[in-house]
Amino acid sequence: MLNALEVFTTVSVGVMVGVEFSVAFVINRILAALPDDSCQLGRAHGGRMLGAVMPVWYVSSLVLTALWAIAGWHRPGTGLVVTAAGLLVVSVVMSVLLLVPINNRSKTWTPENRPADWKEQGNRWDRYHYARVAVLVAAFAVLVSALV
Repeated sequence: MLNALEVFTTVSVGVMVGVEFSVAFVINRILAALPDDSCQLGRAHGGRMLGAVMPVWYVSSLVLTALWAIAGWHRPGTGLVVTAAGLLVVSVVMSVLLLVPINNRSKTWTPENRPADWKEQGNRWDRYHYARVAVLVAAFAVLVSALV
């Protein structure tokens, strides 16, 4: 049973990292190449769609990692799993304190009501997101290390 939890957790976190990596280095670059109205509308739609899904995914990944640490407490690699859980906590805190406030504003914007600094706010979100992706990649790498 623990092996199934380890695999399911690792895959869940890995796919989440892939989605967030894709947002940072593929989707946002595609959107940035579009005209301003299309770029802003695409980011707002992405903020609504992923803003609804990602909180559940982040929390469930953290819970799965914590369950893995508890279930395998006396097994080798548990310290790595606890480290990964700590990194996932950091990613959740970063999300709540830094990224969610910007996302909550930007997901309601349209070309008619967006603020003059919408690009600057988007760039700030992107910088925070790059840092969060680095934390998530580290968490995933540590989880994979715990498997071997």
